[in-house]
Amino acid sequence: MTDTTAEPMRVAAVQMTSGASVDENLRAAAELIGIAAGGGAELVLLPENFGLMGLHARDKLAIQERDGDGPQQAFLARMAQAHRAYVIGGSVPISCDDPARVRQTLLVYGPDGARRARYDKIHLFRFTHGDEDYDEAKTIVAGSEPATFAARCGRVGLSICYDLRFPELYRALGNLALIVVPAAFTARTGEAHWEALLRARAIENQCYVLAAAQAGTHPGGRRTWGHSMFVGPWGDLLDVRADGAGIVAGIVEPPVIAEVRNKLPALQHRTLGAR
Repeated sequence: MTDTTAEPMRVAAVQMTSGASVDENLRAAAELIGIAAGGGAELVLLPENFGLMGLHARDKLAIQERDGDGPQQAFLARMAQAHRAYVIGGSVPISCDDPARVRQTLLVYGPDGARRARYDKIHLFRFTHGDEDYDEAKTIVAGSEPATFAARCGRVGLSICYDLRFPELYRALGNLALIVVPAAFTARTGEAHWEALLRARAIENQCYVLAAAQAGTHPGGRRTWGHSMFVGPWGDLLDVRADGAGIVAGIVEPPVIAEVRNKLPALQHRTLGAR
């Protein structure tokens, strides 16, 4: 079922090549948020690790913030209030009970600057190929609770990067107008799977998908795939930025969601796990 009270809403994803300086990364993010909001975006999504892509995975421990207090959280609130828009921080390292790990936390701030939602990354990335070896569980404590929030366009489902590979997460979120996917996909896995996964999540949930990516080479030589995208509910690629810092944008149109769901009522045909 489509929310009949929902209205069209312009959204934008910010693509970045974040480095090892939080201050420099926040300055770059502020400029891009301003460009997106200046273009009419009412919701702006920042990528995973927008505040820091350090030399080592454990570098995030040095900049962790207490929930509700810290420079990255203050920055997100300030940007949202200044631009009268929803601003979504793709991930902020939030302290937890384990001193050797943090939560990889997505935070949503409303146009008044108040926090509207928190989501802790549930699925933690592990990948080994040649000289690439990643294991997020060494520095991150996994979350357990899916999360959404209500915007003018309808309900928005929250996820981070590796979550994209797990369709059951999005099914658990219910009826959505938009899925957001802030990410730092590796160049190798991104080239192979990124677009296919984003389009699949849009098609099977019959909603829009907005993905904000890290792009390029970061400290330590890690390479991320970029290709931030805005995908429509038919799986059509509406906007993409392959490389470099910049913006992708478009309009979440509830009538288009309704049209897709009416002509192909797949969500109504669900039997396994239907709710």
